[in-house]
Amino acid sequence: MRMTRNDAIDLGLAIVGGLLMRWSFGLYPLWWLAWIAPAPLLAAVLRSTARMALVWSLLAGLIAASANLHYFSTVMPLPAALLSMVMSALLWVLVVCQARRVMKASASPWALLAYPLLWCAADTLLAHLHPDGNWPSLAYSQAGFAPALQITSLLGVAGLVFVLSLAPVVLAAAAVRGRRAVRWPLGMAAVLVAASFGFGVARIPSSPAPQGELVGLASIDDFIGPRVPAAQVERIWSQYERHVEALAGQGAHIVLLPEKIAVLAPDAAALLRQRMARLAVRSQVWLSLGVGIDDGRTTNHQWLFAPDGSLAADYVKHHLAPPERSYATGSAFDVQAINGTRYGLAICKDAHFAEMGRAYAGLGAQALLVPAWDFGEDGEYAARLSAVRGVESGVAMVRASREGLLTISDAYGRVVMEKASGPLPGVTMLGRVPAAAPGATLYSRVGDVFGWLCTVAAILLFAVGWAHRAHAVLAMTGA
Repeated sequence: MRMTRNDAIDLGLAIVGGLLMRWSFGLYPLWWLAWIAPAPLLAAVLRSTARMALVWSLLAGLIAASANLHYFSTVMPLPAALLSMVMSALLWVLVVCQARRVMKASASPWALLAYPLLWCAADTLLAHLHPDGNWPSLAYSQAGFAPALQITSLLGVAGLVFVLSLAPVVLAAAAVRGRRAVRWPLGMAAVLVAASFGFGVARIPSSPAPQGELVGLASIDDFIGPRVPAAQVERIWSQYERHVEALAGQGAHIVLLPEKIAVLAPDAAALLRQRMARLAVRSQVWLSLGVGIDDGRTTNHQWLFAPDGSLAADYVKHHLAPPERSYATGSAFDVQAINGTRYGLAICKDAHFAEMGRAYAGLGAQALLVPAWDFGEDGEYAARLSAVRGVESGVAMVRASREGLLTISDAYGRVVMEKASGPLPGVTMLGRVPAAAPGATLYSRVGDVFGWLCTVAAILLFAVGWAHRAHAVLAMTGA
């Protein structure tokens, strides 16, 4: 089939859109570009037949999803990484093509709402049904831009996805149909974007948050596995002890170490527990660290020792990363009052799920202590994603990662301090937890109401789109 001039234009729009999406929704997103990135693709599909719209959206989706292929290949076998990339692309196809069907079925300019509603539905369903949650959410493109994030304190991530998705579809429709045809949606999009930014600027205090508890973070990238020589194991633990004692000597009241520093049999774990208890007593700090215990089925623990050496908390990770799928999961939440501040406990991927922030906000937590282990390439993304939980539910985040970042962020998503982790001898960071928090947010009280309303609306739109298609088929066959 010969390519027409319009096909060539649409192909160019799809490629440009895919590239813009790749730069907007990967591990290192350009937050400002995300507000317009899908517009060229949406313009292409609005100009095209249904068949070509599928081709353009698949092409652009694959280009966009390729941004994470290298990262996926480091955490899973290459075939699985390729499958993950294809599934991400197919999600773009589903949303874009179904939104196009609705927009073509109705002459109303308000049919443009199909696109943001469908993205909100996809995001909400992923957050609740997928073991990795809504990790690739469009909203996380804004994780480094605090003014945009504040809408999550009202409506959750779905609220930000809605506003973020409305802008490009309205721009695309204006380019294809003319501004007069979409003047009301265009005005609504402008008002919603301006209102979101205005709310964000107004909500964030103009001055830094008052400083509270002095905390120390320490991380050594080296993993203590079963084949690591005993001498190397001792070097790692001895270095952690030196870090803890040094941070305590600088005034830290809490010291946070990373996730799963070692995976141990129960007997070895008991010996380590005694050793860490003595370290907490010797240093007179609250000491938090992560360790795996393998008694036939591995569990991922966060131990929190009090300055008297007692084990104040033994938290088990709720949400497991792909390499941990066979582990046992925990379900309990734990809040500890330390010098007047209430700290919740979570481990790495737990902070990727909004339910964790809401649960801890309901328990009165003011900050979360999060030991983590990232995969190097995703260190910044994971730290920013975790900070979003703080904005949603009004809590500060203290996160110490291996192969990632040591980060302290406030309840508005602002990074207070940050440092990259490293191999032996490791790195340390000393900072203060932002003491002032806005308290429980609207989102922490009502949860994903907005997201589920969008999901219901999207299902109805999906039904309308398919009903229109069936009607068209019947009309063509003369039935």
